[in-house]
Amino acid sequence: MHEIMDTLVSMKVFRHVVEASSFAAAAERMHLSPAMASKHVMHLEAHLGARLLNRTTRRISLTEAGRDYYERCVQALTELEEAEQAVSEASVVPKGTLRINALSTFGNRYLMPAIAEYTRLHPGVQVNITMSERVVDLVEEGYDLAIRGSHSAKLRTSSLIARQIARAYFVICASPDYLRRHGVPQVPEDLRAHNCLRLAAHGAHTREWPLGNAENGGGVTTRGNIVANDIEALRAAAIAGAGIAYLGTDCVYDDLENGTLVPLLLEHVGPRELPIFAVYPSRRHLSAKVRSFVDFIAERFASDAYWPTREHVTRLAARDAAAYQQAGGDTTSRATTPAARGRLGTRS
Repeated sequence: MHEIMDTLVSMKVFRHVVEASSFAAAAERMHLSPAMASKHVMHLEAHLGARLLNRTTRRISLTEAGRDYYERCVQALTELEEAEQAVSEASVVPKGTLRINALSTFGNRYLMPAIAEYTRLHPGVQVNITMSERVVDLVEEGYDLAIRGSHSAKLRTSSLIARQIARAYFVICASPDYLRRHGVPQVPEDLRAHNCLRLAAHGAHTREWPLGNAENGGGVTTRGNIVANDIEALRAAAIAGAGIAYLGTDCVYDDLENGTLVPLLLEHVGPRELPIFAVYPSRRHLSAKVRSFVDFIAERFASDAYWPTREHVTRLAARDAAAYQQAGGDTTSRATTPAARGRLGTRS
């Protein structure tokens, strides 16, 4: 490495000597002594095994080899300077290709509108985005950043930074039609008697729903006849009345708000927070495109206008409480009160 650095400096000195026709002038430009400038040229000649300059007491002239080397040297140094300038500007001005991997639901519903606005603000950036529930290897697969939802501290490693940009909540939910036909679970254990819609992630089915809290821990092992590797597919199945789903409010909040889906068991299992992170390699030498995009989405998603609070989700459950609390004490009961009939769609 020391020899490479010396050679690069020597090339710059040689260029200045030729252009100034003087060791003294070249040394002044490079903030070196004339003797050191001479040593750099001698280093180049020894390295190349060829004389580059003819030296007399009155003038300096290029040899044939020196003339050829000078032309190539100028070209190489110019390209290097242009590369350094481009990289330096890229660390200040967002530009280039930004490669993102994102959760499919979050990406389609929230990230794409944000990307559209970001690219209007930064037209020099081209965004390439892929969406999946799979956890990708940023470095190995060539991504600049990923959007992930996780409770795990493993997102933060010595080589990765995880910055929280939003938060959603997991909610157990089902359609009024499903609840009318199959009854309403009263306690988490009742889920074992219901058709539960499960996510296939990392090659495994999520049979156990982590419904415990800090006090009781644990979860409930579920069963069901539909397994999908896509969150939106589970949402569609739940809306169609196929079963009970355990989904994030980033996916089903509008459905909970308008009554298409009914939140369940919140008096037993409170909304479980799902932090959503932007994950990217170490902050050291972070490019302007990554830094500006992460700052942009963090500011955009900071508003509660995007995300319901835990209390808001709980209020939705309270709104629907008349429906499923009046459904009886077991999972096969039916709603019979006018309020319950209105929510669950039963007939008098």
